[in-house]
Amino acid sequence: MGTPDRSAILRALGRATADALREAVIRLPPDVKRALVCAAAAETNPVAQGEFHNIVRNIEQAETLGVPLCQDTGVPVVYLTIPPDVPLTTDLYDAVAEGVRLATKEVPLRPNVVDALTRHNSNDNTGAGMPAIHVMPGRKFSVTVLPKGAGAENVSRIAMLLPSQVEQIERFLVETVLLAEGRPCPPIVLGVGIGGTFDGAAALAKEALLLPIDEMTAFEQQLCDAVNRLGIGPMGLGGDTTALSVKVKFAACHTASLPVAVNVQCWACRRATVEVER
Repeated sequence: MGTPDRSAILRALGRATADALREAVIRLPPDVKRALVCAAAAETNPVAQGEFHNIVRNIEQAETLGVPLCQDTGVPVVYLTIPPDVPLTTDLYDAVAEGVRLATKEVPLRPNVVDALTRHNSNDNTGAGMPAIHVMPGRKFSVTVLPKGAGAENVSRIAMLLPSQVEQIERFLVETVLLAEGRPCPPIVLGVGIGGTFDGAAALAKEALLLPIDEMTAFEQQLCDAVNRLGIGPMGLGGDTTALSVKVKFAACHTASLPVAVNVQCWACRRATVEVER
Protein backbone atom coordinates (compact mmCIF):
# COMPACT_ATOMS: atom_id res chain seq x y z
CA MET A 1 0.00 0.00 0.00
CA GLY A 2 1.49 3.34 -1.05
CA THR A 3 2.02 6.33 1.20
CA PRO A 4 -0.84 8.42 -0.31
CA ASP A 5 -3.33 5.58 0.26
CA ARG A 6 -2.11 5.11 3.81
CA SER A 7 -2.41 8.83 4.54
CA ALA A 8 -5.96 8.85 3.20
CA ILE A 9 -6.87 5.88 5.39
CA LEU A 10 -5.48 7.60 8.47
CA ARG A 11 -7.43 10.76 7.75
CA ALA A 12 -10.59 8.71 7.19
CA LEU A 13 -10.05 6.87 10.47
CA GLY A 14 -9.66 10.14 12.35
CA ARG A 15 -12.83 11.50 10.76
CA ALA A 16 -14.75 8.30 11.50
CA THR A 17 -13.67 8.44 15.15
CA ALA A 18 -14.82 12.05 15.47
CA ASP A 19 -18.14 11.29 13.75
CA ALA A 20 -18.76 8.25 15.96
CA LEU A 21 -18.13 10.29 19.09
CA ARG A 22 -20.49 13.01 17.89
CA GLU A 23 -23.23 10.46 17.21
CA ALA A 24 -22.70 8.65 20.50
CA VAL A 25 -22.89 11.66 22.80
CA ILE A 26 -25.93 13.20 21.06
CA ARG A 27 -28.16 10.26 20.08
CA LEU A 28 -28.86 7.11 22.04
CA PRO A 29 -28.98 3.81 20.10
CA PRO A 30 -32.49 2.53 19.22
CA ASP A 31 -32.27 -0.44 21.61
CA VAL A 32 -31.51 1.87 24.55
CA LYS A 33 -34.43 4.12 23.65
CA ARG A 34 -36.74 1.10 23.45
CA ALA A 35 -35.60 -0.14 26.86
CA LEU A 36 -36.20 3.28 28.41
CA VAL A 37 -39.66 3.60 26.85
CA CYS A 38 -40.65 0.11 28.03
CA ALA A 39 -39.40 0.80 31.55
CA ALA A 40 -41.23 4.13 31.65
CA ALA A 41 -44.50 2.51 30.55
CA ALA A 42 -44.22 -0.17 33.24
CA GLU A 43 -43.24 2.20 36.07
CA THR A 44 -45.81 2.53 38.89
CA ASN A 45 -44.00 4.98 41.19
CA PRO A 46 -45.20 8.59 40.51
CA VAL A 47 -41.82 10.15 41.30
CA ALA A 48 -40.06 7.65 39.06
CA GLN A 49 -42.59 8.35 36.29
CA GLY A 50 -41.61 12.01 36.51
CA GLU A 51 -37.94 11.14 36.25
CA PHE A 52 -38.57 8.99 33.19
CA HIS A 53 -40.44 11.93 31.64
CA ASN A 54 -37.40 14.13 32.25
CA ILE A 55 -35.06 11.53 30.74
CA VAL A 56 -37.17 11.15 27.59
CA ARG A 57 -37.42 14.93 27.26
CA ASN A 58 -33.65 15.18 27.67
CA ILE A 59 -33.12 12.68 24.85
CA GLU A 60 -35.48 14.58 22.54
CA GLN A 61 -33.89 17.96 23.26
CA ALA A 62 -30.36 16.64 22.67
CA GLU A 63 -31.34 15.30 19.26
CA THR A 64 -33.26 18.44 18.30
CA LEU A 65 -30.54 20.85 19.37
CA GLY A 66 -27.62 18.66 18.32
CA VAL A 67 -25.95 18.86 21.72
CA PRO A 68 -24.62 16.17 24.09
CA LEU A 69 -27.12 14.25 26.21
CA CYS A 70 -25.05 14.86 29.34
CA GLN A 71 -22.46 17.40 30.44
CA ASP A 72 -20.14 14.47 31.25
CA THR A 73 -19.22 13.38 27.74
CA GLY A 74 -17.02 10.71 29.31
CA VAL A 75 -13.62 9.35 28.40
CA PRO A 76 -13.24 7.84 24.93
CA VAL A 77 -13.19 4.04 24.86
CA VAL A 78 -12.62 2.90 21.27
CA TYR A 79 -12.95 -0.50 19.58
CA LEU A 80 -11.29 -0.84 16.17
CA THR A 81 -12.26 -3.59 13.75
CA ILE A 82 -9.36 -4.11 11.34
CA PRO A 83 -9.65 -6.15 8.09
CA PRO A 84 -6.67 -8.22 6.88
CA ASP A 85 -5.62 -5.71 4.22
CA VAL A 86 -5.07 -2.87 6.72
CA PRO A 87 -1.70 -3.21 8.47
CA LEU A 88 -1.96 -2.78 12.23
CA THR A 89 0.66 -0.15 12.96
CA THR A 90 0.99 2.62 15.54
CA ASP A 91 -0.19 5.28 13.12
CA LEU A 92 -3.71 3.87 13.44
CA TYR A 93 -3.63 4.69 17.16
CA ASP A 94 -2.39 8.18 16.33
CA ALA A 95 -5.26 8.64 13.86
CA VAL A 96 -7.82 7.64 16.50
CA ALA A 97 -6.28 10.10 18.96
CA GLU A 98 -6.51 12.83 16.33
CA GLY A 99 -10.18 11.95 15.84
CA VAL A 100 -10.74 12.38 19.58
CA ARG A 101 -9.09 15.80 19.43
CA LEU A 102 -11.33 16.77 16.50
CA ALA A 103 -14.47 15.67 18.35
CA THR A 104 -13.42 17.49 21.51
CA LYS A 105 -13.19 20.71 19.51
CA GLU A 106 -16.09 20.23 17.11
CA VAL A 107 -18.92 18.68 19.16
CA PRO A 108 -17.65 19.95 21.62
CA LEU A 109 -16.76 17.33 24.23
CA ARG A 110 -15.93 18.30 27.79
CA PRO A 111 -12.16 17.85 28.29
CA ASN A 112 -12.25 15.13 30.94
CA VAL A 113 -8.87 13.45 30.58
CA VAL A 114 -6.23 14.42 33.14
CA ASP A 115 -2.91 13.04 34.37
CA ALA A 116 -3.64 10.43 37.06
CA LEU A 117 -1.42 12.06 39.72
CA THR A 118 -0.81 15.71 38.79
CA ARG A 119 -4.40 16.11 37.47
CA HIS A 120 -3.03 18.20 34.61
CA ASN A 121 -5.69 18.41 31.89
CA SER A 122 -4.66 17.75 28.29
CA ASN A 123 -7.72 19.76 27.19
CA ASP A 124 -8.25 17.44 24.21
CA ASN A 125 -9.24 14.12 25.89
CA THR A 126 -5.95 12.42 25.04
CA GLY A 127 -3.07 11.43 27.29
CA ALA A 128 -1.18 8.40 28.55
CA GLY A 129 -3.36 5.41 27.65
CA MET A 130 -6.14 7.64 26.35
CA PRO A 131 -8.09 7.13 24.27
CA ALA A 132 -8.39 3.50 25.41
CA ILE A 133 -8.16 1.53 22.15
CA HIS A 134 -9.06 -2.13 21.70
CA VAL A 135 -8.36 -3.86 18.38
CA MET A 136 -10.09 -6.89 16.89
CA PRO A 137 -9.98 -8.51 13.43
CA GLY A 138 -12.97 -8.35 11.12
CA ARG A 139 -14.17 -8.00 7.54
CA LYS A 140 -15.04 -4.31 7.74
CA PHE A 141 -12.83 -1.44 8.82
CA SER A 142 -14.87 0.32 11.50
CA VAL A 143 -14.58 2.28 14.71
CA THR A 144 -16.93 1.83 17.66
CA VAL A 145 -16.90 4.32 20.53
CA LEU A 146 -18.18 3.91 24.07
CA PRO A 147 -17.97 7.25 25.91
CA LYS A 148 -17.74 6.36 29.61
CA GLY A 149 -18.78 8.84 32.28
CA ALA A 150 -17.15 8.87 35.71
CA GLY A 151 -20.29 8.66 37.86
CA ALA A 152 -21.00 5.11 36.70
CA GLU A 153 -17.39 4.06 36.17
CA ASN A 154 -16.49 5.02 39.75
CA VAL A 155 -18.93 2.51 41.26
CA SER A 156 -17.85 -0.43 39.07
CA ARG A 157 -16.27 -3.36 40.92
CA ILE A 158 -14.42 -6.64 40.45
CA ALA A 159 -14.25 -9.72 42.67
CA MET A 160 -12.00 -12.75 42.53
CA LEU A 161 -14.48 -15.35 43.72
CA LEU A 162 -13.66 -18.96 44.45
CA PRO A 163 -14.87 -21.72 42.09
CA SER A 164 -17.28 -22.83 44.82
CA GLN A 165 -18.94 -19.39 44.86
CA VAL A 166 -20.88 -19.45 41.60
CA GLU A 167 -24.04 -18.77 43.59
CA GLN A 168 -22.39 -15.59 44.93
CA ILE A 169 -22.31 -13.91 41.49
CA GLU A 170 -25.84 -12.55 41.87
CA ARG A 171 -25.13 -11.38 45.42
CA PHE A 172 -21.99 -9.52 44.29
CA LEU A 173 -23.91 -7.83 41.49
CA VAL A 174 -26.75 -6.73 43.78
CA GLU A 175 -24.28 -5.57 46.43
CA THR A 176 -22.48 -3.46 43.83
CA VAL A 177 -25.70 -1.66 42.91
CA LEU A 178 -26.76 -1.29 46.55
CA LEU A 179 -23.45 0.39 47.41
CA ALA A 180 -23.76 2.67 44.37
CA GLU A 181 -27.34 3.78 45.13
CA GLY A 182 -28.19 6.84 43.00
CA ARG A 183 -24.63 7.89 42.14
CA PRO A 184 -24.46 6.27 38.67
CA CYS A 185 -27.69 8.01 37.54
CA PRO A 186 -30.05 5.03 37.34
CA PRO A 187 -31.80 3.36 35.65
CA ILE A 188 -28.47 1.75 34.89
CA VAL A 189 -27.13 -0.83 32.48
CA LEU A 190 -24.78 -3.42 33.95
CA GLY A 191 -22.05 -5.03 31.90
CA VAL A 192 -20.83 -8.20 33.59
CA GLY A 193 -17.68 -10.17 32.78
CA ILE A 194 -17.40 -13.68 34.18
CA GLY A 195 -14.22 -15.72 33.81
CA GLY A 196 -10.87 -15.03 32.22
CA THR A 197 -8.33 -13.28 34.40
CA PHE A 198 -8.46 -10.20 36.66
CA ASP A 199 -8.01 -7.78 33.77
CA GLY A 200 -9.85 -9.99 31.29
CA ALA A 201 -13.05 -10.01 33.35
CA ALA A 202 -13.03 -6.21 33.45
CA ALA A 203 -12.55 -6.02 29.67
CA LEU A 204 -15.44 -8.46 29.16
CA ALA A 205 -17.67 -6.36 31.41
CA LYS A 206 -17.05 -3.24 29.37
CA GLU A 207 -17.50 -5.09 26.08
CA ALA A 208 -20.84 -6.37 27.35
CA LEU A 209 -22.08 -2.77 27.30
CA LEU A 210 -21.80 -2.87 23.49
CA LEU A 211 -24.49 -5.59 23.29
CA PRO A 212 -28.17 -4.77 22.61
CA ILE A 213 -29.88 -4.12 25.93
CA ASP A 214 -33.50 -4.67 24.91
CA GLU A 215 -33.08 -8.45 25.00
CA MET A 216 -31.70 -10.67 27.77
CA THR A 217 -30.98 -14.34 28.33
CA ALA A 218 -32.73 -16.11 31.21
CA PHE A 219 -29.58 -15.68 33.35
CA GLU A 220 -29.31 -11.97 32.52
CA GLN A 221 -33.02 -11.48 33.29
CA GLN A 222 -32.57 -13.24 36.63
CA LEU A 223 -29.75 -10.86 37.56
CA CYS A 224 -31.72 -7.83 36.37
CA ASP A 225 -34.78 -8.82 38.38
CA ALA A 226 -32.63 -9.22 41.50
CA VAL A 227 -31.24 -5.71 41.07
CA ASN A 228 -34.68 -4.21 40.47
CA ARG A 229 -35.97 -5.68 43.71
CA LEU A 230 -33.73 -3.14 45.47
CA GLY A 231 -36.21 -0.38 44.58
CA ILE A 232 -33.53 2.30 44.13
CA GLY A 233 -35.30 3.54 41.02
CA PRO A 234 -34.55 6.35 38.54
CA MET A 235 -32.00 8.82 39.90
CA GLY A 236 -32.08 6.95 43.22
CA LEU A 237 -35.49 8.38 44.16
CA GLY A 238 -37.30 5.03 44.33
CA GLY A 239 -39.17 3.05 41.72
CA ASP A 240 -39.62 -0.23 39.91
CA THR A 241 -36.67 0.10 37.53
CA THR A 242 -33.16 0.41 38.90
CA ALA A 243 -31.54 -1.50 36.02
CA LEU A 244 -32.70 -1.35 32.42
CA SER A 245 -30.67 -4.41 31.52
CA VAL A 246 -27.87 -6.74 32.55
CA LYS A 247 -25.56 -8.01 29.81
CA VAL A 248 -23.05 -10.78 30.48
CA LYS A 249 -19.97 -11.97 28.59
CA PHE A 250 -18.14 -15.16 29.57
CA ALA A 251 -14.63 -16.54 29.21
CA ALA A 252 -12.96 -19.72 30.42
CA CYS A 253 -10.82 -19.33 33.52
CA HIS A 254 -8.29 -21.06 35.76
CA THR A 255 -9.63 -24.03 37.68
CA ALA A 256 -8.81 -22.26 40.95
CA SER A 257 -10.50 -18.91 40.24
CA LEU A 258 -13.78 -17.24 39.28
CA PRO A 259 -13.27 -13.58 38.31
CA VAL A 260 -16.43 -11.46 38.16
CA ALA A 261 -16.44 -7.82 37.06
CA VAL A 262 -19.37 -5.40 37.00
CA ASN A 263 -19.04 -2.33 34.80
CA VAL A 264 -21.84 0.09 35.64
CA GLN A 265 -23.30 2.37 32.96
CA CYS A 266 -25.80 5.19 33.47
CA TRP A 267 -29.13 5.37 31.61
CA ALA A 268 -27.31 7.19 28.80
CA CYS A 269 -25.79 3.96 27.46
CA ARG A 270 -23.91 5.72 24.69
CA ARG A 271 -22.22 3.93 21.82
CA ALA A 272 -21.90 4.34 18.06
CA THR A 273 -20.16 2.62 15.14
CA VAL A 274 -18.92 4.28 11.97
CA GLU A 275 -17.33 2.44 9.03
CA VAL A 276 -14.06 3.93 7.79
CA GLU A 277 -14.34 5.02 4.16
CA ARG A 278 -11.54 3.77 1.91
